[in-house]
Amino acid sequence: MDERPQQIIIKKVKKNKGGGAHGGSWKVAYADFVTAMMAFFLLLWLLSMVSDEKRAALSEYFRKYSVFQESGTSAVATKTTKITDPQFITEAGNEFAKRNKYAGQRNKESADAFVHKQVKQQDIEAKDEALVKKIRAAVDEKMAGIRDQILVDVIEGGVRIQIIDTEGSIMFQLGSAQPTPKAKEILKLVSANLQEMPGRIVVEGHTDSAPFKGGQITNWELSTSRASAARKELEENGIAPSRIARVVGYADTELLLPLDPRDARNRRISIIMLQAESK
Repeated sequence: MDERPQQIIIKKVKKNKGGGAHGGSWKVAYADFVTAMMAFFLLLWLLSMVSDEKRAALSEYFRKYSVFQESGTSAVATKTTKITDPQFITEAGNEFAKRNKYAGQRNKESADAFVHKQVKQQDIEAKDEALVKKIRAAVDEKMAGIRDQILVDVIEGGVRIQIIDTEGSIMFQLGSAQPTPKAKEILKLVSANLQEMPGRIVVEGHTDSAPFKGGQITNWELSTSRASAARKELEENGIAPSRIARVVGYADTELLLPLDPRDARNRRISIIMLQAESK
C-alpha cells in the first residue's frame, strides 16, 4: 500500500463581471458622445432662432470675454437694443448690417424689375388686342363679304393674320404663286394696319395635302413661293423690307384643319406681327 501523501491541486476560477471581453465602458463613452451631439445641435437650433441683433451681441460678448476678468461685455442688455447702438457697432455688427442692407436692395430691385416686366407685358398684350380689334373692324367695314376668309388672333409672341381659301373663293390660282385681285386687296388692307405698329413681320405659306407636282415643283416650293409673293405685296403697300423677319413655306405640315387635310381652308397665308422687343 502506497502511503505517500496525496498532492493537493488548487484551481482558481476567475469570474467575468464586466460584460464579456469588452466590458461596458464603451456604452458610457457612446452615451457621452450622443449627449454632446444633442447639446451641439440644440445650440445651433437656438442660435438660428435668435435675432441678428442678439447674435451680434453674443459674438461681441465672447470676443471680449476673458477668464482673467470677472466678466466680459454683457450679452443681454437691460433694455431693447438695436444693432446700430454704439456698444454693438463692431466689425461683426457692421457686416450684419451691410448684408441686410444689400440684400434688401437686391430684393427691392428684383421686385421692381418683376413689376416693370409685368406692366410691360400687359401693355404689349393690350396693344395686340387693340390691333386685332382694329383689323377686324377694318375687314367688317371694307370686306364684310369675305370676313370668313380672314382670321385674326393673338398668339404667343404676337398677332397672327391668316388669309385662307374657301371653295369658290381662292387667294392664289391652283398650282400658282400669283395672288388674285382679291388677295391683293386683302394684303393692302393688312399692310395699312401694320404700318402703324412697331415690330417685325413673319410671312408663312401653307398648302393642303392634295399631292401636287409640276415638273420639279412640290407643295414645299409652292408654299414658299406664295409666302414670298405675299411679302412682295406687303412691301409694295408700304411695309419696309427691313421689317420682314422671315419668309417660310410649310407645305402641308401645319394644317388648319388636321382632320380634313384636303380642305381648301388649309391653303392659306399667315402674316404674324411679332411683339416689339421691350426695353
